[in-house]
Amino acid sequence: MKPPLQHSPHKVVCLVVPGVLSFDLATACETFRFATHENGLPCYQVAVCAEQDEMDAGPFSLRIRHNLAILKTADTIIVPGVHTPQRALTPGVTEALRTALMRGTRIASICTGAFVLAETGLLDGLCATTHWAAAADLQRLYPKINVDPRVLFVDNGQVLTSAGAAAGLDLCLYMIRRDFGVAVASQVARLSVVPLQREGGQAQFIPPKPQGADRSLQPLLTWALANLHKPLSLVLLARQAHTSPRTLHRRFHEQYGESPAQWIIRARVRRAQELLERSGLTVEQIVGEVGLGSAANFRLQFQRIVGVSPRQYRKNFGDS
Repeated sequence: MKPPLQHSPHKVVCLVVPGVLSFDLATACETFRFATHENGLPCYQVAVCAEQDEMDAGPFSLRIRHNLAILKTADTIIVPGVHTPQRALTPGVTEALRTALMRGTRIASICTGAFVLAETGLLDGLCATTHWAAAADLQRLYPKINVDPRVLFVDNGQVLTSAGAAAGLDLCLYMIRRDFGVAVASQVARLSVVPLQREGGQAQFIPPKPQGADRSLQPLLTWALANLHKPLSLVLLARQAHTSPRTLHRRFHEQYGESPAQWIIRARVRRAQELLERSGLTVEQIVGEVGLGSAANFRLQFQRIVGVSPRQYRKNFGDS
């Protein structure tokens, strides 16, 4: 996209609230500052605002030049993450964000900044994401939101949210690409020494661990995890648990929200993640270890659950 004849930078304002994550704030400020037209003129004008003149950012304090009034001039508002997501917002911040939304301003959050948007009601009825470690809390506290912890960011048009830390950079690059085209966004990505678009979503960064809390099923789960390389039918699992297949199926749905077969597939993929991280086994050898049948089925199930291929996962997280 060519720059307009009358150059008028897109105004980005980062809204800082107490407990701001400095990494998220710096990501937004510097990424948009890197974006320039072919003639060298800046694509964006970036500012930072808060209700206070000075803000605690953990190991240091921030001196803030602008108050909330500057939000009225913003084309885009960025809300960085916060250390304590459940902290209540002031009426001033809440009103400023709601007014900006009604004015048509684009609003985006990075990491736990989604909690700030959620508290104002801006995410009600929308799909959103946040850092995977905080996703369950976001869903619990704000049930009107459809929280997706698997993705790097979500674009609802006027309101956008991103996952934790580096996913904020993914979101900023995405918005630059949407505003000014691939060439500008690619140049920013090169200057940031990152790919323009990363493969996969946030699911690949979530530590693999068994789910559920029904201790009465624990002996069965322990046995199943030790025998993933074997065929594990519902009948065999029920026999091991000394119950009927129908009862076992019902208990799994009550406790885990999925069938025994689905739980087994996820357990096999979790085991495969561990082997890809810590062993030098080939994909074919891992298939035999986790019992997912063929290499094709293994790759299909792994991609579906983790979001990237086994090869990419090993590249991201393997020892070598």
